[in-house]
Amino acid sequence: MLEVKKQTLSETFSIYYDKRMLRILLLGAISGFPWVLIASSLSLWLKEEGLSRSTIGWAGLIFGVYAFNYLWAPIVDRVQIPYLTKKLGHRRGWIVLMQIIILLCLVVWSVINPTENLVLLISVGLIIAIASATQDITVDALRIEQINENEGKSMAAGAAMAVVGWWTGYKLGGVVALFTAEFFENLGVSDYWQTTFLILGILIILMNIGLMFVHEPIQTDREAKQKETDQLIEKKLGSSNFVTNFIAYITGTIGGPIISFFKKNGFAIAAGILAFVFLFKIGEAFMGRMSIVFYKEIGFSKGQIAIYSKGLGWITTVIFTLLGGLMAMRAGTIKTMFFAGGLMAITNLLFAVLAWTGKSEILFAIAVIADDITAAFATVAFVAFISLLVDRTYTATQYALLASIGTAGRTTLASSSGALVDWLNGDWGTFFVLTTIMVIPSLLCLWLIKNKIKIGEK
Repeated sequence: MLEVKKQTLSETFSIYYDKRMLRILLLGAISGFPWVLIASSLSLWLKEEGLSRSTIGWAGLIFGVYAFNYLWAPIVDRVQIPYLTKKLGHRRGWIVLMQIIILLCLVVWSVINPTENLVLLISVGLIIAIASATQDITVDALRIEQINENEGKSMAAGAAMAVVGWWTGYKLGGVVALFTAEFFENLGVSDYWQTTFLILGILIILMNIGLMFVHEPIQTDREAKQKETDQLIEKKLGSSNFVTNFIAYITGTIGGPIISFFKKNGFAIAAGILAFVFLFKIGEAFMGRMSIVFYKEIGFSKGQIAIYSKGLGWITTVIFTLLGGLMAMRAGTIKTMFFAGGLMAITNLLFAVLAWTGKSEILFAIAVIADDITAAFATVAFVAFISLLVDRTYTATQYALLASIGTAGRTTLASSSGALVDWLNGDWGTFFVLTTIMVIPSLLCLWLIKNKIKIGEK
């Protein structure tokens, strides 16, 4: 009988030493940084300008574009950017174009007065969100394409590094944003947030320089397979001319990824997967959308928020994301998601305790650390899960579809978080208890389909 030797913990961890992981780390940071702008910075900027919780919450509707980026993902998968694609490659060309748009938006923000131009400010934020959501499509595709299809453990490790990178861009970017804003505020600069956005623009430029060291896979049959799908559709149409060619192209571009997903999994399991993906992080999103407003209301300064929520949180996230990756590699992504779901429910209750007991730096640190541990495990398992589900012929589109469905729950529904707190008359404790209950439906969906999902975790 052939004996299979189980991989040791050190052998599993050594997968992180692969040089491809460093590239994935940078891609994650590029993806996470825009959230500093439209989440933490924008929310705190509006709060300090005297706008209400409801207004801040509804302003978060701009995140809704992340839920629908799959609609234009086929364009990103197939359309080439003039000049940039030829010089940088298909994926990197799209990323650089979106980074340029975000940089220009920061310049516009630097000259806006929020109270006088709220509509313009939110509109620019929407443009940043669209550019960021578009960028995510190709960032995720480029990350997945760094790993071969049969490297299940490397995919889990890559998911962990992508999450570390995302949180590095978000957390450390947040540290820079908050401390810079506080620095300019203490200097007496009246438009300290506007000045801060110019400084953050420098970070975008540095990330684009780093992107030049991330190589695209040289050999790919993606385009050939996409054309094969177009040709099959042409044959079904019965003739070949300009009109049928155009119809085949559009149908193959939009319908091919969806047909492939349902064909691989079957309708019932595919529907179950989509339901789980939609529901998994709703509770976390409701809490996350209002967290920085809660910190401010309970009495913490920008510096304290930067230290505990961003700086300390980043260290915790990095460590436990890597551990989450190890767990996903050894126990599997599905077991890791059940574990993370349970942690999410418990962690949200810690914030309820903080709300009921009042300002406490120790309890604040404990709650933030626990939340970051939870987010680390949940995100790495989730990213690995949907990365293993995609068809390489439609990498960008299928990943964007699954990711955007997950984002739909976190953005569209969570936009009412501020209104919910107001409806509760500022009862933050009850609000956090409700976010705990929101975790349960997704775990029930996962339980029903866990033995029928077709993913390779070798």
